[in-house]
Amino acid sequence: MKKILIFSLNYYPKFIGGAEVAIKEITDRLDSREYWFDMVTLRFDSTLPKIERIGNVTIHRIGFVKKDATIADLRKFPLHFNKLYFQFAAALKALSLHRQNHYDGIWAMMAHSCAVPAAIFSLFYPKVPYLLTLQEGDPPEYIKRKMLSLYPLFSLGFTRASFMQTISTFLARWGRDMGFKGPLEVVPNAVNTKHFSQDYPVSELEALKQELGKKPEDIYLITTSRLVHKNAVDDVIRSLPLLPEKVQFLVLGIGPDEKKLKELAQKKGVQSRVKFLGQVNHVEMPKYLKISDIFIRPSRSEGMGNSFVEAFAAELPVIATQEGGIADFLFDEKKNPDKMTTGWAVSKDSPKEIAVAVQDILTRPEKVNEVARNAKELTIAKYDWNIIAKDMREKVFKPLLVSR
Repeated sequence: MKKILIFSLNYYPKFIGGAEVAIKEITDRLDSREYWFDMVTLRFDSTLPKIERIGNVTIHRIGFVKKDATIADLRKFPLHFNKLYFQFAAALKALSLHRQNHYDGIWAMMAHSCAVPAAIFSLFYPKVPYLLTLQEGDPPEYIKRKMLSLYPLFSLGFTRASFMQTISTFLARWGRDMGFKGPLEVVPNAVNTKHFSQDYPVSELEALKQELGKKPEDIYLITTSRLVHKNAVDDVIRSLPLLPEKVQFLVLGIGPDEKKLKELAQKKGVQSRVKFLGQVNHVEMPKYLKISDIFIRPSRSEGMGNSFVEAFAAELPVIATQEGGIADFLFDEKKNPDKMTTGWAVSKDSPKEIAVAVQDILTRPEKVNEVARNAKELTIAKYDWNIIAKDMREKVFKPLLVSR
């Protein structure tokens, strides 16, 4: 059995994002007789146990805590100290755990969160193979600025890695730019295609439409996004005055920009057309996609973006930019004539192009059906978790641990 220690800034059951989902989906699919995973992560909430096993991962939680912490608390005292604290405390915790468990490898999930503690660990135990996964959604220059105070150690987190796995070719280029010269594999994230392509009883969908007030003539744009600048929810709001009144916008997600976005909707006179629905349970999310007409997220930056592929699985037409990792799977009829069309690409910061893309979708139902089929076929062929877990085992973990 190979023992691997994971560094992750956060993990289940709270504040879950794409990186945390990837860890769980991959580790749950690997044979526990072949791989044993431990993890060092932040606790945040004092009601969570310091040690807990979830799936195939034993979690060791550290850091400042607050009872029943919410996502808003993460930016307040004392929890806002956690990220800096983690850079060094996670390394110390890992060194202690290694003396007990003698790990065959370490795995840092996301450079901006975990490259520093992994680099520190590797300085003490250079013979233990170190895997760095890049899952970042923010622009690399922004991440580098955020890590400026620890930049020498942050840089070492790249150059000391034994192996790198990234979720997009965009992030692979960044890894090379940061000085990594070793073996690298692009293994994207995936989605639960069965979950997002499921059918619902008509009565259930009609009940949700009635709850949201959707009339037969209404067109629902939908996004599933953290409400942060990079996801450009503001650009969709700015596009609404350029579109017919029947076009409305469902916003699923929470984040620090929520108040600002509500104020923008009011300023633009479209507050009645924008529905902020908050955090919707992942179990319920496909139902909201099914009663919607167009998925949209004109991201200013993106490491990959699971939400786009989830919309593909639900057979919704997708409007997005081709920033970062989105360019690996969203191919536009005009911009990528050599590829099978899977969506509508717009420039970042362009509400006018968003409005044009929405109008194009509304006037070309046959093209929409063709593109939706293409996108779903791509999702099933490439973005299923069973495929990704197999690739991680064969292309990443096996070569990483070959000498152990």
